[in-house]
Amino acid sequence: MTFQNTLEFAQELDAQDELHVYREEFIFPQHNKKDVIYFTGNSLGLQPKRTRKYVDEVMDDWAKMAVEGHFYAEKPWWDYQERFSKPLSKIVGAKPSEVTVMNTLTVNLHLLMVSFYRPTQKRYKIICEEKAFPSDQYMFQSQVKFHGYDPKEAIVEVKRREGEHNIRLEDIIAKINEVGEELALVLFGGVNYYTGQVFNMKAITEAGHNVGAYVGFDLAHAAGNIELKLNEWNVDFAAWCSYKYMNSGPGNASGCFVHEKHHHADLPRFAGWWGHNKERRFKMEPDFDPVHGAEGWQISNLPILSLAPYLASVEMFDQIGMDKLIKKRNKITAYLEYILHEIDAEIPGTEFEIITPSNQEERASQLSVFLHGQGRSLFDYLMSNGVITDWREPNVIRLAPVPLYCSFVDMYNFGQILKEGILKIK
Repeated sequence: MTFQNTLEFAQELDAQDELHVYREEFIFPQHNKKDVIYFTGNSLGLQPKRTRKYVDEVMDDWAKMAVEGHFYAEKPWWDYQERFSKPLSKIVGAKPSEVTVMNTLTVNLHLLMVSFYRPTQKRYKIICEEKAFPSDQYMFQSQVKFHGYDPKEAIVEVKRREGEHNIRLEDIIAKINEVGEELALVLFGGVNYYTGQVFNMKAITEAGHNVGAYVGFDLAHAAGNIELKLNEWNVDFAAWCSYKYMNSGPGNASGCFVHEKHHHADLPRFAGWWGHNKERRFKMEPDFDPVHGAEGWQISNLPILSLAPYLASVEMFDQIGMDKLIKKRNKITAYLEYILHEIDAEIPGTEFEIITPSNQEERASQLSVFLHGQGRSLFDYLMSNGVITDWREPNVIRLAPVPLYCSFVDMYNFGQILKEGILKIK
């Protein structure tokens, strides 16, 4: 498609967009009594209007039934988490038995590492990407220290080549093969939070398994954003947060994946009663008998008030389907990229460098833009004019045109505000 940087063209794209009606499903912050242009769904998604109903249901059941709500609520709390299995399995490409919801993201990664990071004197190293999200870096460091290893020796980062912003797949594979028999675990982000690069999880998983390592992924920026086939790719485990692209609210519950091949394996895990045999849970038996499936990694009973907003959003995803979301995601991200290049060419002395891969197979709903010569003042201008975006040091603005609620007119209007900002700051 040949794009045009005009309001009329953007309006026509919205008129053709079958997902445009879902914009009305969300609550937008206001700026001068107008909806903001919201580019930070990669940090915190907007609130779906239907969320309040789901939360109110739990509050009403709690008020009317108290403890009996565990069994007699319209959505009994006893098995509330089971409502996520089928819709989440479609989102991440898994079998329903392979997914569950519990805790929060880094907590779940720590718990999964109990099972999948089992270092020995010979095989103890972890491979991750350079500039992984800080929480992952802290997790790696604390895990290897807990097992008595030096992080400088045990943690191996795959680095970007000099002068490049993204990590080449061949360098990841080469590093896995180089570490070889010393490698215990490969744990990458599915999408790098800083650059927006989508990693080839299938190839990484295969390479890790070929040298005898477990392979897992932090899918914080991937779940609800890209096509995932965790079961087919033979990924050992994964976890993701729900508050970014899946709009469940700040700091909300995490999703987990454990491949079916591990469900009956004799793996160590930190156990709790909610992972115990469901039919015998209230018999208060002393020996742990895990549920066969990802739910066997659960520890405590679930925070129902946190799960209610997540369920509201997951059911919306189930209505739409990832195929339609990805189709619009590709189109609206390409349109945003076009507008950025148009403004770059239109204003002399402007230099935008999009550090997210241009190949659609290697990017999703995020463009990270390096602002040569513009700096923080341009970000501040955007924020003060109703564009909610994200600043990352040293000089990057992250823009996430989430297909559920961002419009093509948003992209056009953003371009006009951006152009005004550049001219004023100059």
